[in-house]
Amino acid sequence: MQDGRTTLSKFLIDTLDRKPGPQSQIGLSALLIDVAASIKTISAALTKGALAGNYGSAQSVNAHGDEQKKLDLATNDIFLQHCEWDGLLAGMVSEEMEGVYEIPEAYPRGEYLLAFDPLDGSSNIDINGVVGSIFSVLRVNGESGEAGFLRPGREQVAAGYAIYGPSTMLVLSVGNGTHGFTLERDVGNFVLTHSDIRIPEDSCEFAINASNERFWEPPVRRYVQECKDGRSGCRERDFNMRWIASMVAEVHRILMRGGVFMYPRDFKTPAMQGRLRMLYEASPMSFLVEQAGGMSITGRERILDVKPRALHERVPVILGSKNEVARIGRYHGEYDRGEDKPYTSPLFNERSLFLPDPV
Repeated sequence: MQDGRTTLSKFLIDTLDRKPGPQSQIGLSALLIDVAASIKTISAALTKGALAGNYGSAQSVNAHGDEQKKLDLATNDIFLQHCEWDGLLAGMVSEEMEGVYEIPEAYPRGEYLLAFDPLDGSSNIDINGVVGSIFSVLRVNGESGEAGFLRPGREQVAAGYAIYGPSTMLVLSVGNGTHGFTLERDVGNFVLTHSDIRIPEDSCEFAINASNERFWEPPVRRYVQECKDGRSGCRERDFNMRWIASMVAEVHRILMRGGVFMYPRDFKTPAMQGRLRMLYEASPMSFLVEQAGGMSITGRERILDVKPRALHERVPVILGSKNEVARIGRYHGEYDRGEDKPYTSPLFNERSLFLPDPV
């Protein structure tokens, strides 16, 4: 397929409908077209900005206690309206809904489950910053309700995100690599512009919220300090740091040019194992990154092997260029085995004799 000439519909027909596989994919291409229609509608709504009166708080919170923006609720409704009617879904889960959304009785049930974050990075809305949508598709496995969604990410049959920037892009994988489509607004088609995206194995760029440094685990502090030491440190090269406060924007940059995104476990809120939601943030993004040759871990295990225990379970996320993520994973292993000590000062490097191990 040629970049710039292949539409999303043609790509899905050629990839899913015309290619026999061990398990039928009938209906998946149609479902993904419905998801793409949701993204087009959201893109149009966002383009209107403050003129549409959708900026600001909705004066409500979601199931996790996060403040909801007006556009959080509006985009959630857009996904529901575009995807509930076609007989392809058995249920949906969203960041903005506490439980499983049951398909209305008026519509037939299908063979797939859809989990989505309708507007990732919504804190950027009022500053006209980059936001996105994330989605994950599972095949029904015979279990109903919440249990049907609580499966490891390796069982996904499709995953993707939309990024609403200078142009609107849909980045998608159905298990045959990661591919990017750009919305051609004049005709309303998503057109293949980035086929078979590959993440460089090495990188000199990392993204992390440095304001939480005092709460990080020692392996993360060790890695970040080595990056900050740059050419004069043990890595012997300079690194750049980025932070946009939108997972979609961070992952998109990594897919385009490499790097590492970290939202690691921290002790700012000790009861939380992580900050990002497994089903509709960490899992689909990990699927895309691995399909592009990257790596995604919690720090101690592959994210796609983690089985969530609740719909809105949170998990630490470290993903991106394979060699850098593997290094961070190795640092976690060395720390857990007692083979390393936390970085404290240049005088004693990372093995200070004068500070106790953290609790």
